[in-house]
Amino acid sequence: MTTIVNLSRRDVVKGIGGLTGLVLGFHIGSRPFPFAEAAAAAAMKPTSFNPNVYLGIDETGLVTIVAHRSEMGTGIRTGLPMVLADELEADWTRVKVVQAQGDPKYGDQNTDGSRSMRQFYQPMRVAGASARLMLEIAAAHMWGVDSKDCRARDHMVVHVPTGRQLSFGDVAKVAATLQVPPDDHMDLRFKPASERRYVGKPIPIVDLDDMVRGKATYGIDVVLPGMKYASIERCPVYGGKVVAFDATDARKVPGVVQVVAIPETPIPSGFNPLGGIAVVASNTWAAQQGRQKLKITWDFGPNASQDSTTYRAQLEATAKQPGHVVRNQGNVDDVIASAAQHISADYFVPYYAHAPMEVPTAVANVVGDHCEIWAPTQFPQAARTTVAEVLGLLFENVAVNVTLLGGAFGRKSKPDYVAEAALLSRQLGAPVKVTWTREDEIRHDYYHAICAQHLEAAIAADGRTTAWLHRTVFPAIEATFQPDVIYGSAGELQQGVTDMPYAIANVRCENGPAANHVRIGWYRSVYNVPHAFAVCSFADELAHAAGKDPVEYLRQLLGDPRKLDFAAMHVDYPNYGASLETYPVDTGRLRGVLDLVARNSEWGQPLPPRQGRGVAVHRSFLTYAAAVVHVAVGNDGQVTIPRVDVALDCGLVVNPDRVRAQFEGAAIMGISNALFSNISVKQGRIEQSNFSDYLVARTDITPQTHIHIVASEAPPGGVGEPGVPPIAPAICNAIFAATGKRIRALPIDPALLKAT
Repeated sequence: MTTIVNLSRRDVVKGIGGLTGLVLGFHIGSRPFPFAEAAAAAAMKPTSFNPNVYLGIDETGLVTIVAHRSEMGTGIRTGLPMVLADELEADWTRVKVVQAQGDPKYGDQNTDGSRSMRQFYQPMRVAGASARLMLEIAAAHMWGVDSKDCRARDHMVVHVPTGRQLSFGDVAKVAATLQVPPDDHMDLRFKPASERRYVGKPIPIVDLDDMVRGKATYGIDVVLPGMKYASIERCPVYGGKVVAFDATDARKVPGVVQVVAIPETPIPSGFNPLGGIAVVASNTWAAQQGRQKLKITWDFGPNASQDSTTYRAQLEATAKQPGHVVRNQGNVDDVIASAAQHISADYFVPYYAHAPMEVPTAVANVVGDHCEIWAPTQFPQAARTTVAEVLGLLFENVAVNVTLLGGAFGRKSKPDYVAEAALLSRQLGAPVKVTWTREDEIRHDYYHAICAQHLEAAIAADGRTTAWLHRTVFPAIEATFQPDVIYGSAGELQQGVTDMPYAIANVRCENGPAANHVRIGWYRSVYNVPHAFAVCSFADELAHAAGKDPVEYLRQLLGDPRKLDFAAMHVDYPNYGASLETYPVDTGRLRGVLDLVARNSEWGQPLPPRQGRGVAVHRSFLTYAAAVVHVAVGNDGQVTIPRVDVALDCGLVVNPDRVRAQFEGAAIMGISNALFSNISVKQGRIEQSNFSDYLVARTDITPQTHIHIVASEAPPGGVGEPGVPPIAPAICNAIFAATGKRIRALPIDPALLKAT
């Protein structure tokens, strides 16, 4: 059976990879980093054949594959090893997956932005194919034959003319003596799709047995000998600081051992801790009880008067004024002024919190000038860098062990909670676990940005849209890291604004200024959430204004299949960090998923009163997704969702079960965003505190969800995030079909939908 263990850091003898490149030409040593868990060190036995940093084969034939990305439910710790094992011709039942520590030798380890498979599909293929070639060469050497007559098949190397066979274990020792040729000198053969054994097949994730039996180790499960437990009281207002505190009563709580001040980080705080007062105890409960008895005087700082209702009004007013132009074609103003119909709408999306089921937590052990971390982190190298900076240590003297993540959605790529544990461990001289409460997680998050948008369009007498104006205003993520940032970046504006795909001759997109007052961070789907809500809702408004079926009108808006030419439009379009040549914005693929979801969702079939279907189509993270949502609106205004259909084209699918699971989960998150979730601010404080007032979709609202995947050999795109953006607009478009009432602000207010 395929197994998974944690891997202790190893010394690299020579060589280092590029950002995502494969590292060849060196072996991995066996000396564990100081303080590494003995069990993890023992689990990774020395191997005989280590052609690259991702792979080892020992003399028993056991194949060990390193998973260097973080597992938070996406299945990536299974998917990338599947790719390597397939090219290697390994028997999956004789594969062991081990978790890498944070180390630049693996390339980019930030498991964020739906990039893992896109960035590492080809490096994993190269890793497997190059190792397979070396095994074939080694077997040929042992037989004294031409290596071109040798083929790896199902954990064996076969001499094709004679049928002789050697197991991977038999060949590994000889293969280990060969010099690894550079990539450009390898005559690599990649398997055709017809010969793939794992890629494209529904392989169960390697963590599944441990998860269902309660044996999986998440960050919150880590316990070290002599460990202390900490709970931290942070200023309720971003940018505030401690003036004075009295810990007398806190120290009286049984189990409390120390009360420690953590210095505040001036805003913008970046990845650094917010600061505050930590209560350290012999168990988490005592630490939390002691924390409640702290008496703290705060200086609430520059954001003490912040109010999200007032802030929303400011953003909406800004959205109605001209902003910084980020895309401009034709003459929008003149065409709108002379149009047969002029359509205008304003949209609003609030702050959201990440709210993963596992709250931020980390264990740190500082001994001398070394620190070792155990944490559920999406970004272990950033955690390593941040800890080194706050402790004043060398980067190489910090080790980060990555546990399973109990959900993340982008929150756990920010390592402030990891740095908190490191600071406290150094102060206490012992291992320390920091565990946030749910209230901490809701009130001190890196929030998804609040956003106000204004759209206008011109519709000609024949129903065609001839002009499009889109203004968006939001606090930028970079404002959490750099001062005086008031405009969005090209990377933020590419998410549903500058890449608007409709075939409209006259287009202008603008970005208005917005100051920042809370920590803003990337959240699942990032700015595609508000931008897709506005763009896809407005497209539906245009369809109804033109008297057209929304699906038919979307086909008209998309026009003939084409690839957007951003250079000709003079648009700065980063394309999620990928090549536009390899991953163009292809309206034909958008049309493909639109047609697929319409065919499979009963679109156009009659429904009872106060029921309707809505449609939305959107490209994000290099993947094309379309949704049709069926809603029923009660006379009391409550919305239920009997069915969701999603069609997607994400290029090559490595594990279809994981793709379906991600899009099913995305549908639930999109429903939460549309119907329930909202973060509001009063006097600088977050008003929500737990799932009692920060609401997410419960089981009783879970719809029947159908996922339709386009079969494709195109390069793999993203999967974790593209399913969220079309859900909310499809819901609101369906509500209009059911009731005739437009929803332009989230979350949906049922009072607006009551039967009259």
